[in-house]
Amino acid sequence: MITIRKAQDRGYANHGWLQSYHSFSFAGYNDPAHINWGNLRVINEDRIAPGAGFGKHGHRDMEIISYVISGQLAHQDSMGNIKGIPPGDVQRMSAGTGVTHSEFNHAEGQSTHFLQIWIMPNVSGIAPSYEQRTIPDQQKRGKLRLIASPDGAQESVVIHADAKLYAGLFDGNESAKLALDPERKAYVHLVRGELQINGLHLSAGDALLLQSESLITIDQANDAEVLVFDLAA
Repeated sequence: MITIRKAQDRGYANHGWLQSYHSFSFAGYNDPAHINWGNLRVINEDRIAPGAGFGKHGHRDMEIISYVISGQLAHQDSMGNIKGIPPGDVQRMSAGTGVTHSEFNHAEGQSTHFLQIWIMPNVSGIAPSYEQRTIPDQQKRGKLRLIASPDGAQESVVIHADAKLYAGLFDGNESAKLALDPERKAYVHLVRGELQINGLHLSAGDALLLQSESLITIDQANDAEVLVFDLAA
C-alpha cells in the first residue's frame, strides 16, 4: 500500500527568521493522523534567514540527522563539537542521556535550507555522540546511496535505530530500484525536482508512505534529489 502526502498538506510555521514545513506533528502543529511513520518521528524542512538560528536547546534519547540542501549550518554542542555543515554533508547526533546544541545560518547573505530529521532510537540512556560525513554528489548520482545505518555500512553515519536512510540524485533517464522488506515500512521524501516512484509522480516536498511493499522503482526524473527511509514497522 502506498499513500501520497502532498507538500502543501504539511504543517507550516512562519517565524520571520524561520520558515518551516512539518511532515509530522511538531511544536504548534498537531495532526493526529501524522504523528510518526514507523520509527520516523520528524522531518522538518527549514529555511533560516541570514544570521539567525536556533539558540541553545536540549534533546535526549533521539537520533537527529541534519541534511543541508543549500547554504551552511553552524553547529555547536555540549560535547564540544563546533562544526560547519555544508550541502553534501550528513550530520548525526545521538542525544542519548542528554545534549544541548545550537544551530545557526552560517552562509553570509543567503538563507540556509535544510532538513531536520528525527528517528526514534532502539536503545535509550546511551552516551551522547556526534558524527559527520561528506557524501560526494557523484556517489548519489543515478543511484540510492546509503547515508545512515545501524552498522555504518558503506561509510554511512551510524544511527542507534532500526532504520536505514538513502539519498539519490536523478535526472533524465537515470533510474534505480531498492528492494524492501514488506514486513517493514518505508518513507520517501522528495527534496527537490520531480520524479516518478512506482508509477506515481512526485514534486518537491511530496512524500510517499509505504507498507507491505517489496520494491521501490525510481524513474522519469527532472533535477531530483530524494531521500528514502527503510523503517521499523
